[in-house]
Amino acid sequence: MIYKTILVVEDNEINRTMLNTILADQYQVLEAENGEEALSLLEQYKDEISLILLDLVMPVMDGYTFLSIMKSTPDYATIPVIVTTQNDGETDEVAALAHGATDFVAKPYKPQVILHRVASIINLRETAAMVNQFQYDRLTGLYSKEFFYRKAKDLLAQNPQKRYDVICSDIENFKLINDVFGIPAGDRLLCGIARLYTRLVNGRGLCGRFNADQFVCLLEHGWEYSNEMFRNAEIEISAMSNTRSVSLKWGVFAVVDRTIPFEQMCDRALLAARSIKGQYGKYFATYDDKLRNKLLREQAITDGMEAALKEGQFVIYLQPKYRIQDYRLAGAEALIRWNHPEWGFQSPAEFIPLFEKNGFITKLDQFVWDRTCAALRSWDDKGLPAIAVSVNVSRADIYNANLADFLMNTVNKYGLSPSRLHLEITESAYTEDPNQIIETVVSLRNLGFIIEMDDFGSGYSSLNMLNQRPLDILKLDMKFIQSETAKPNKQGILRFIMGLARWMKLSVVAEGVETPEQMERLREIGCDYAQGYYMARPMPCDQFEELLREQAGSGEQAEEAEESQQEDRPRQILLIADEDETYRGQVRETFKEQFEVVEAADGEAALGCIADYESRIGAVVLSLTLSGPDGFSVLEILQREKAVWNICAIATASADAGMEERALEMGADDFAGKPHTMK
Repeated sequence: MIYKTILVVEDNEINRTMLNTILADQYQVLEAENGEEALSLLEQYKDEISLILLDLVMPVMDGYTFLSIMKSTPDYATIPVIVTTQNDGETDEVAALAHGATDFVAKPYKPQVILHRVASIINLRETAAMVNQFQYDRLTGLYSKEFFYRKAKDLLAQNPQKRYDVICSDIENFKLINDVFGIPAGDRLLCGIARLYTRLVNGRGLCGRFNADQFVCLLEHGWEYSNEMFRNAEIEISAMSNTRSVSLKWGVFAVVDRTIPFEQMCDRALLAARSIKGQYGKYFATYDDKLRNKLLREQAITDGMEAALKEGQFVIYLQPKYRIQDYRLAGAEALIRWNHPEWGFQSPAEFIPLFEKNGFITKLDQFVWDRTCAALRSWDDKGLPAIAVSVNVSRADIYNANLADFLMNTVNKYGLSPSRLHLEITESAYTEDPNQIIETVVSLRNLGFIIEMDDFGSGYSSLNMLNQRPLDILKLDMKFIQSETAKPNKQGILRFIMGLARWMKLSVVAEGVETPEQMERLREIGCDYAQGYYMARPMPCDQFEELLREQAGSGEQAEEAEESQQEDRPRQILLIADEDETYRGQVRETFKEQFEVVEAADGEAALGCIADYESRIGAVVLSLTLSGPDGFSVLEILQREKAVWNICAIATASADAGMEERALEMGADDFAGKPHTMK
């Protein structure tokens, strides 16, 4: 049996013995002859002592001095004290109670009175401690959630004339802080926020802690809130918690309509804070009608999404994809549209992000995959051209262990090859969990699916990371295309990307092409495919089917037109860069029927020809012994200029194994040792 401990502070040994005898059967008893000894025992046993029996008149340190020191020390202040007095000591009793004593008993001691008083006060203290645990957050000392609600309601009721605001905060990625810096660092952060709230309120309201990293206060309105104010608070918290950069989002709800339940007021302040999560540079938001309407709208969308899928409100639209070289229909991208019976067509920009957050996107993606395969099967059965269609694979799909099985079951259900379904995965998804993405994509690619990196240019892929990704097609982001094609020909990085794609053996699709100038620029740099409003807007499946029929019916005409275009187009150029005029003449005579021949007698002239004719040059016969700069320098520039990586470069020089090896290592397609025949 574990006994509670009582400290008896009494200078009279007989009195100490009497009290010990009365208490010993039920309690563990510690004894002190004066206040100084009692303080020493308190320091040693402070967490074990349940009650103190104290005499007032003692040598060294009397009971009053002991009471004053004890009650001013937080570690001891809550321990109850029963003062022992003489029968006629009413003045002493009042003075003791004023110094913080809990009760008093008279001498001579009556055993049953002492036992009842001691048991009653210890029980009262333990009950209060339990209540206190429910009222206060143990870590920060702020009010607990339920007690905060109660106190806040009382404060509002008592001050109907005052204006109040509810302010809530939420830490972004608090679990990550605990994982990276450890639980103690997370606790220091929470305590720092609690101190900030306490200082902010400063007697003009109440503070509480909700659910781990969420804090709330009811604050008397005293100033206008600003982004700078909450930004400074975040900086201060980061500094005091020593956890580097901490991101807090704050929400403010102005208490105007007091008929709204207070719990709902707090919920609205938290909703305001959550509405700006992930938005850099935005530190607080106020709950207003605009936010309320947005949340109500999101709730209406969420409430209706399952029924919409069952009732066929979601429909597939297809945006045609064209081959730039001959402007022929080469495929399509499947897009989702929501035709609501009351609201009409809804913008995907509104419902797709919401579905990505609530997880419904996986069901919607699976619906798109199925309907797309059904359309492909229908067109094949009608004898229309066999094309491929791109479909989106969301981040949530990647983490589905059954993704590969579902996709294979879908294409098998309609008797299609996996290569007919191109799977689009956004560039940003590759940076979030690259190992998981790579593992999943590799397995899909091994099954025969074609992998596209969507929105390339909108994220921050490093070249090394891009090289590690299992890909077949790069899909350039619409905004990236629009900004890059607005730059002069010699500027921008589109040429670099095209060269990179050639090196990685990837096809390139440009999204969002809206003008003939953009289309021409993409054609000049060798982009493979394009889609956008310039060619065609997204359309229902039946309209796209008509496009396929037109293409099937105009096959022969297209071939004739192609032949005619070939005749009208300027011939490809063969650049002969050689210091020997006789040699240049021999090469010109040999190839003049197949190429338009352009000559250069030195390196500077060769580079000028490359700059002037880059989009028409089919091949270069390059002497390695050119002057100013030499052939190796020209070859190096050819390889560095990504726009002309597809030019065939044949290096020439006197037969020399070392020069041949060096030229081939630098990227020459072949080496012809002089003298040689022209066959």
